[in-house]
Amino acid sequence: MSTAEQSAAILPEVRQFLQAGPLAAFVGGCDMVSSNGEVFQTCDPGSKQVLAEVYALQPDDVDRAVRAAAEAFARSGWARMAPNDRGVLLHRLADAVEKRKKVIAQIESLDAGKILAQAEGDVQNFVDTLRYYTNMALYVQRRSALAVSGCEAWTVRHPWGPCGFIFPWNFPMLLVGWNISPALAAGNTVVIKPAEDTPLSAIYLARLAKEVGLPDGVINVVPGLGHVAGAALAGHPGVKRMSFTGSPEVGRLVGAACGKNLVPVKLELGGKGAAVVFEDVNVRHTARRLVEAITFHSGQVCCDATRWLVQKSIYEQFVEECANRLKKVQVGYQLAEQSQMGPVVNQKQFQRVLGYLQRGCQEGAQSVLEGGPAEVAGRDGYYLKPALLAGSLDNVAAREEIFGPVAYLAAFADEEEAVAMANHTDYGLANSVWTSDLARAQRVAEAMVAGNSWINAHNLFPHGVPYAGVNKSGMGGGVLSAETLLDYWRPQSVVRPL
Repeated sequence: MSTAEQSAAILPEVRQFLQAGPLAAFVGGCDMVSSNGEVFQTCDPGSKQVLAEVYALQPDDVDRAVRAAAEAFARSGWARMAPNDRGVLLHRLADAVEKRKKVIAQIESLDAGKILAQAEGDVQNFVDTLRYYTNMALYVQRRSALAVSGCEAWTVRHPWGPCGFIFPWNFPMLLVGWNISPALAAGNTVVIKPAEDTPLSAIYLARLAKEVGLPDGVINVVPGLGHVAGAALAGHPGVKRMSFTGSPEVGRLVGAACGKNLVPVKLELGGKGAAVVFEDVNVRHTARRLVEAITFHSGQVCCDATRWLVQKSIYEQFVEECANRLKKVQVGYQLAEQSQMGPVVNQKQFQRVLGYLQRGCQEGAQSVLEGGPAEVAGRDGYYLKPALLAGSLDNVAAREEIFGPVAYLAAFADEEEAVAMANHTDYGLANSVWTSDLARAQRVAEAMVAGNSWINAHNLFPHGVPYAGVNKSGMGGGVLSAETLLDYWRPQSVVRPL
């Protein structure tokens, strides 16, 4: 592990945004402060310095936001607007975000501890996703005739109304794009609850929406604490459809709250993905790709490959190659040009990763690469070294989601054992298989129990391919495909006897 310095300068627009006093929520097209005046701080995880103060909304404030979204849905004309007219406004929003990509990316990088180039990629992904769904909505046939004897019958799709979204801190801008884009393209209004650790890009986005002419109340942002503002949104009876991305533990609470109101909910939760590596791979290439995956955003990626299952004949060679590469990863401040891995998001996550390393070793895991705190010159942030553990898959570090730059290694003998080991988990989000035998790759990819399987790659998200989880990794449908757009229209049948 080495460190990197020489950081990019803070852009004037970013500095002005951060220094504008306590940042307000955005409700009904206007800034809104919390009803009790409460604020919270969001910090730079690379320096532990306060970035900004943000108003912490209370349940009555969230109620106002949902009512504003309902008012906009009923009276602004957004829901009844021709898809092309609505598309004009959404494309303007995409253009505005793209024009300010460097500004938003720097805000995101500072707030989440994300490497600047990765943050720029996330902002571009938001733009691409919004355009993808906006264009798709132009061509979907929302009224379909049914062939029914003795009747004239058809189905028609309508937008639901106000849709609620609760987002995590690891991909604030990207996940907003994945989730609100289909909802907006379908004619719904949205209420966004960003994570309290990373609320800034969502607030900035809402102001851009106002600037480009989206009707007031179409996009509302309600920053605040999860157990206050998040709980109020999840349990609000005025929300017609709900989406949550985050941990299974909180996902259960959101699902239960929505169930009480019979509100459909989409849950995209955690993962403990496997990378199954067969003996016929190019060891150096495969090791490089998996090292890149586990260090991307410091391993804070729910669909990451965190269990590396390697065929016995190449196990020692593969482990040595991965360890050597991980030792060379440059850990540093997220705005430093040479940094390859930045900090984790906060003190809680820092201690969580260290705790799993300790518990894993206490339960008998071999420490192939120790990991632990990393020193970055001139920075007092939440920096960690990448770590490798190995041993039984019954170990706590192999069973539970760590959400940090830690991979767990185990060896397998043959294809049957590899599949059994990959499926030895309560999760079911994403796995990958690495082999030059494409017939075997297809068999293993289809045999692994998860929402997503990748071949000779990991973390692939092309628009048009459904992405979702099963088991402990989620329920209620996926994102990134045509099916997601259809989720944001409620179906209605109409029948007339002949």
